[in-house]
Amino acid sequence: MDFKGKNVFITGANRGIGAALVKACLRRGVAKVYAAARDKNKLPKNDDPRVVPVQLDITNREQINEAVSAAADVQILINNAGTLHAGSFLEGNRDGFLRDMQVNYFSTMDVMTAFVPVLKRNSDGRIVNIVSIAKFVNFPFIAGYSASKAALYSMTQAARIELSPYGIAVHAVNPGAIDTDMNKGAEMDMTSPAEVADSILAHVEKEVLDIVPDKIGQAMFKVWQESPAGLENLAKDMYFKKPVP
Repeated sequence: MDFKGKNVFITGANRGIGAALVKACLRRGVAKVYAAARDKNKLPKNDDPRVVPVQLDITNREQINEAVSAAADVQILINNAGTLHAGSFLEGNRDGFLRDMQVNYFSTMDVMTAFVPVLKRNSDGRIVNIVSIAKFVNFPFIAGYSASKAALYSMTQAARIELSPYGIAVHAVNPGAIDTDMNKGAEMDMTSPAEVADSILAHVEKEVLDIVPDKIGQAMFKVWQESPAGLENLAKDMYFKKPVP
């Protein structure tokens, strides 16, 4: 497929990968990009007339319905909005776990289902979900986040199967650690959001359904392919760099 001339809707477009995806879509000649954020006033300034700011807290069903009504010409939905709360299984950050599951799983599913009628009406409809390499293994320091992304990937597979008769492709993007605010202070050689955004769109154009867009994610995915237990051991090594209580 080709992004040129398409209408794209991106959630969580105020920073990080979301903001980079807006720019990458514009470079590919989209007709329109709806840039959605909880506070549209915090979206990066962009004078390109193809950018349409949208106020959208994906946990707010009323705002989701308003967004669908305002963007009835959308062909490509990119679900990028998400949240992350630190905490391990034993630490029991239940409030954080609930928030991660609400935003990353239930609310993202709400956006998907709300836009399905729009995507069915418009040609070349597709959904792109920003999942995580954490779908393959639970990183204990972000246990709730990892669980929510595993759940999102499972629902992405369900949508992929159920929407296939309508010609709606459903892509899962599984980044590793990216150089965004979410990973601020991490001592890793991370890929920039701009590079990741370009990689995502290039893979979507090539009809790749399961995408690993960055070098850290690709290295972890290779470990998982060789042995899922190997990736668990890597997560364990990362976690136990701190003292065992």
